[in-house]
Amino acid sequence: MLRIHCPFCGLRDEVEFRYRGDATARRPAAEANEEAFFAYVYARDNPRGWHLEWWLHTHGCRQVLKVKRHTLTHEIAWVGLPADAPPEDAP
Repeated sequence: MLRIHCPFCGLRDEVEFRYRGDATARRPAAEANEEAFFAYVYARDNPRGWHLEWWLHTHGCRQVLKVKRHTLTHEIAWVGLPADAPPEDAP
């Protein structure tokens, strides 16, 4: 089980959170064509290694968090708010 450190509630089990997707994907501009939106919604990579993800603390403060997690080991290196960027020394 993952243990995610919420900046507001402290260390919590993953059952309190809901995975919300890739935090590196960028929404296409409003004037983009249909193919760009299709790719944004459905064509996602399945990365191996460190990855930025969105997590929602559904059974806690209900805040959206940005989490840097290793997709093989599930190690969590960093947790921050949506506007935050992981530190340069984080894996």
